[in-house]
Amino acid sequence: MKKVVKFGGSSLASAEQFEKVGKIIRADESRRYVVPSAPGKRFSEDTKVTDLLYACYEAAKEEAKFKAILEKIKSRYQEIIDGLQISLSLEEDFEEIKENFKNQIGNEYAASRGEYLNGKIMAVYLGYEFVDPAEIIRFDGNGQFDAEITELLVARKLNTIERAVVPGFYGAKENGEIKTFSRGGSDITGSILAGALDVDLYENWTDVSGVMVTDPRIIPNTKSIDTITYRELRELSYMGATVLHEDAIFPVRKAGIPINIKNTNAPEEEGTMIVEDTCKKPLYTITGIAGKKGFCSLFIEKSMMNAEIGFGRKVLQVLEEQGISFEHIPSGIDTMTVFIHQDEFAEKEQQVIAGVHRTVNPDYMELESDLALIAVVGRGMRSNRGTAARIFAALAHANVNVKMIDQGSSELNIIVGVKNEDFEVAIKALYDIFVDLILHKQYNQLQLDIHQDLYRLLYLCLCVQKCIIKYHFYKRNLRVEEEKLAF
Repeated sequence: MKKVVKFGGSSLASAEQFEKVGKIIRADESRRYVVPSAPGKRFSEDTKVTDLLYACYEAAKEEAKFKAILEKIKSRYQEIIDGLQISLSLEEDFEEIKENFKNQIGNEYAASRGEYLNGKIMAVYLGYEFVDPAEIIRFDGNGQFDAEITELLVARKLNTIERAVVPGFYGAKENGEIKTFSRGGSDITGSILAGALDVDLYENWTDVSGVMVTDPRIIPNTKSIDTITYRELRELSYMGATVLHEDAIFPVRKAGIPINIKNTNAPEEEGTMIVEDTCKKPLYTITGIAGKKGFCSLFIEKSMMNAEIGFGRKVLQVLEEQGISFEHIPSGIDTMTVFIHQDEFAEKEQQVIAGVHRTVNPDYMELESDLALIAVVGRGMRSNRGTAARIFAALAHANVNVKMIDQGSSELNIIVGVKNEDFEVAIKALYDIFVDLILHKQYNQLQLDIHQDLYRLLYLCLCVQKCIIKYHFYKRNLRVEEEKLAF
């Protein structure tokens, strides 16, 4: 068996966390390829190393400030090295970083050094070979990830190495210029390696025990999901669930490799298994609830819209010309509504309005801002009637007005639009009806089962007691008969 294991920033924030990671890796011989992130926060008020690197790069022209931040970064890594009691000096690396920062060779280079340095420490600590992803993760001349070339480079390099540490988050162009993925990109690196090496499992270790049903900041102590499909996770990730980077799904899904999300601080827990498909029935009707704030809607009305060929295309072309993407388009016979990211739309709203008037000549248009979209996702919805009705009932009971509802033909998810101010209330209402209500029913059933078991036990005790009494009565009668005979 062969695994790629990725560890997040919180899992590698200190020497103590490194030691936990070391135990996890050494406990399973199949954990052969390790992808570390940069050190995260050690405590809530702490600063992530990546943020320090960005600040250091920006301060390169202010000597005193630059030196102070660089020393802070050095001390973070030295603290880990000293805590692990390993023989390693990063002085040459920091001299190179210092020179490149002063030459302003790029903030993507700056951000990548967090993973690079942590990778060097991890390789020495484990006794694994260090492989710089700049050699094997390839971006093209336009800065776009080149999957085909990367797959060849990864396979060629790592198939000859028994055990390796490959830092996450970055790669390079053909000319050596460092390029990074978006924040959380170490997940993508791990997924790329897993797909290219055709491993059996991709383990993604973080500070939570799997994918949660919903945001724990809104619902404390929310339940974790045992098994989730790629499609379900893709929907939840896109709508704001943050345990795994949404782009990390594609390389492993293509190869049919499952992902296991696990907790570095509780390695004994099973976590969440992410798979292509499964026969396992979900515990609840839904798998998860996720959402985002910050949308606006463009409502368009025109008589006989449904008979006008190309109406929708013309509206979307206006958005395309302004470089704006859309989220959802619920429609009626003579109406359509386009949901858009508000921050993208705000600066170009007048150009869009003018463009729509010019191209389709609507009877009426209206803008509404400060909206949120919530996705209720789950493969279990296909086999359960009345899911939409339960959503409406829960939101109505919570006094939340529904601005939009949209369901795809796959019946995998239902999207609900609400006001930003109702976002948290709506999430709680949906969680209550789909999860808490089931848990209460299960609890009540458990209580009922316990009571029934107690009644059965009591009945059994009474039966035993009755038998004992009968036995003693029989013994007494037998003794009396014996005495009579003896007399």
